[in-house]
Amino acid sequence: MKTGPTLSVILVVLISFSLYYMLFLFFGPIKRELDTLTRQGLLSYILTYFIIGVPIFLGTYVLSKRERVFKSLGLSGNFATGITLSLLFVSPMLAGGLFIFGLNKEISMQTLIAQTVIAGFMEELYFRGFLFGQLFRKTKLGFIPAIFFGAVLFASGHLYQSQDINRMMGIFMLTFLGAVFFAWLFAEWNYNLWVPIWTHTLMNLTWILFDFDNTSLGGVYANILRGSTIAFAIVFTIVYKKRNRQRLAINKHTLILKKSDN
Repeated sequence: MKTGPTLSVILVVLISFSLYYMLFLFFGPIKRELDTLTRQGLLSYILTYFIIGVPIFLGTYVLSKRERVFKSLGLSGNFATGITLSLLFVSPMLAGGLFIFGLNKEISMQTLIAQTVIAGFMEELYFRGFLFGQLFRKTKLGFIPAIFFGAVLFASGHLYQSQDINRMMGIFMLTFLGAVFFAWLFAEWNYNLWVPIWTHTLMNLTWILFDFDNTSLGGVYANILRGSTIAFAIVFTIVYKKRNRQRLAINKHTLILKKSDN
């Protein structure tokens, strides 16, 4: 794949994502209109995500050329591998949730699905598959500049969870690092988007199902378990690639600007 730092690629990505983000501001009104048609809140939620994502799908089509759109976004990767690795990575949180935290008995099934499977899929598709993936894979931009803008937006999108300035700062930092972590997984597992999708989904599921916290910040035990999950995923990935004599996609040569295909 060519990784020339073409201005056209960067412009298409930024314009497409900006249009998506502007539509995202109308997520609520669009969903409410769809609610009157579908009478199904979860279905309206899913449809709204796809509607506001139209600029991203069009942008991907323009950038993909002969490459399939699904492949360009990372969706042609092995689905089973994504689930298997994610279950392994999230096992510390799952185990900790079972033994330390109680089940959240107040959440509805529709809310659980919306905040786990749907949110995990859509956020990874738009932020990692498109915004990060297209910039990192199709230009000479390195990992840091390719992820920074998206990570800031991703983290900012979670600030609604609190009005306290200290908690907001904590939420921003943790979700910013989460965006970096998911992008790193995406790159290291051969751009198989199912790996970060299912890791994100299962982390959200555990967080909500076992009532870790009602925000992304969490307490001491919750963050120990989350940190253990992230550390385990990183260590496992590095060890696996070294044992299989595979070069890490994110290295000193791909942090700022890529000098050659990596």
